[in-house]
Amino acid sequence: MSMPGNAGEFIGTKYGYDVFIPNPLPPDINYDEELQLLLSKADGALARLDGVTEVLPNPDLFVAMYVKKEALLSAQIEGTEVSLKGVLEFEANIKPKEDIADIREVINYIEAMHYGMEMLENNPLDLNLIHGAHKILIAQTRGSDKQPGRYKTAQNYLGMPGCTIYDASFIPPPPERVEDLMKSLETFIQAKDNIPTLIKIALIHSQFETIHPYLDGNGRMGRLLISYYLYWKKILSKPLLYLSFYLKKNKSEYSECLNGIRYDNNWEAWLKFFLKGVIETSENALHSAREIIALKEKTIEKLILFKAGGINAVKLIDHLFEDPTISVKEVSELLNVSNVTANKLVNRLEEIGILMEFTGKKRYKKYVFTDFVRIIERGTQI
Repeated sequence: MSMPGNAGEFIGTKYGYDVFIPNPLPPDINYDEELQLLLSKADGALARLDGVTEVLPNPDLFVAMYVKKEALLSAQIEGTEVSLKGVLEFEANIKPKEDIADIREVINYIEAMHYGMEMLENNPLDLNLIHGAHKILIAQTRGSDKQPGRYKTAQNYLGMPGCTIYDASFIPPPPERVEDLMKSLETFIQAKDNIPTLIKIALIHSQFETIHPYLDGNGRMGRLLISYYLYWKKILSKPLLYLSFYLKKNKSEYSECLNGIRYDNNWEAWLKFFLKGVIETSENALHSAREIIALKEKTIEKLILFKAGGINAVKLIDHLFEDPTISVKEVSELLNVSNVTANKLVNRLEEIGILMEFTGKKRYKKYVFTDFVRIIERGTQI
């Protein structure tokens, strides 16, 4: 069936199924009153989120934990069953109860995020960067045999688990069309135009997911592109907008909106869905940031109230906002105090409910800053 139009067309193959070939971006968009209002609200929400970084105890540390949360949620969208506790255990060199291969997907996402941000300091957002990030994303995971950093060489498709290509809900372009389509997308990404930034990144994300250029990791890579583009364009001074929680919560509507583009040329429904996600996600992140500011104040007040540890305790609390897991030995090294002194401080913070031991071991214990982790892990429970 051929359906030419604003988004692209379906083309029949000799194998009996139709593939979709998207048209170059940008499409014609009807900026109706609702879309304009959502765009204005989304811009305002992002500005407020960017502003809160000025008053956070340490914005880089908040970002570091938020990247963990995004990585976790992005993996969960793909069906990976990992918890924040499992990731923290892995990073703390404690053997987690969860599947190491699943945890590796989360760690790779974090590394790919950092790689992209570092590259964007001095380089444009281009195909080389995308390939490099994809290579990191699926290394040493179940997808590591699916050509990391290289375009697909076999036809892929989307559908219910276990379905065949003939039952697929969507079949993206064949391998031989991918390189040209991605070059066209790169041209659009780098073009200087008057398209509002949030509209442009919504178009970039949907086009990438429609092309589905890799054999594995397309969903995660497409979500990384959102963060990359906003950071590259300096819309946010810190990469704080992560849509994975919104997309996880609204997975069916997300798929319907993308297919609405492909089958019905309905760009507007997708753009409205995306902008609603930006608004909701920005407000959630802003709320979490304010909770962390309040937690810092509350924790210091608790130290004073219980006369717990003086200046060394304050230094330790500052560190826990950077890394919420710690051992007595690490406290000793951090504060340059004896193991006995470090052990007394950790025990005192455990007594007053700031730290909690989470290994269950008698030796080599590790402690977690529970109130901080509770804020970050909201929405990630599996």
